[in-house]
Amino acid sequence: MKKFKIIGVPEHFNLPWEMAIESGDFEQQNIDLEWTDVKEGTGKMCEMLRNNEADIAVILTEGILKDISLGNPSSIVQLYIKTPLLWGIHVANNSTYQKTSDLKNKIAAISRVGSGSQLMTYVNAKNQNWNRDSIQFEIVNSIDGAIKSITNGESDYFMWEQFMTKPLVDSGIFRKIDVCPTPWPCFVIAVRNEVLEKDSDSISKILEIINNTTIEFKEIPSIDKSLAFKFNQKPNDINQWLELTEWSQENMSEEMLNNIQNQLLELSILDKKVTFAQTVVNL
Repeated sequence: MKKFKIIGVPEHFNLPWEMAIESGDFEQQNIDLEWTDVKEGTGKMCEMLRNNEADIAVILTEGILKDISLGNPSSIVQLYIKTPLLWGIHVANNSTYQKTSDLKNKIAAISRVGSGSQLMTYVNAKNQNWNRDSIQFEIVNSIDGAIKSITNGESDYFMWEQFMTKPLVDSGIFRKIDVCPTPWPCFVIAVRNEVLEKDSDSISKILEIINNTTIEFKEIPSIDKSLAFKFNQKPNDINQWLELTEWSQENMSEEMLNNIQNQLLELSILDKKVTFAQTVVNL
């Protein structure tokens, strides 16, 4: 049996992977797929790919593109979520900040350098016409770290997927003051190039299995209740999230790659563009 290590954030987007693993779909194809939750997010996952600690990552588009441009020896093999990620802009519940403009020159909590939470502060800064060089960061590693940092006043705001942080808003820890959507499809599947060179057939099988799972995911009976229970969400919030979220079973096109990279260059997230051949492998 061929073994592969796959990583992703512990969020509702990735429940199809857990379901496919638990149902034995991969084992039937002689594949042992070991899933690891990475609560620290994209920056940590990029490190794990670089350090051969993972073979496959379900990862934020902007994060992996930036890291590939910096030499990460991995490639995008498919889009995973084709809709934008809706980043909530959160402050402490008792803070005086009421709108996004109040956060100019304030300290943003981020999971780590190169993370989506950092890169999206640049997107938000552009939307607000702020000088990106004025943004200050406090590295907090995870949502738990962000709670501590925001509550203690060590940082002023924190950007994270709005539905995953909704329980923290409902419980009065955070207050959401705005939403900043990604201007591109939010999640892709990336694979280390060494793995692709050695066993692209198995990666193709993995993609086929997950695509068969995601294409029918919304039709699973009571999937909203299962998601609400697993992720401590209100059913109404989960149903709203399901309506807004679309999985993809498609490859990334050269046109899409160029469009995303042009936006990342404009945001100064990328220093240089990488070619389609350097970035995408269509199996």
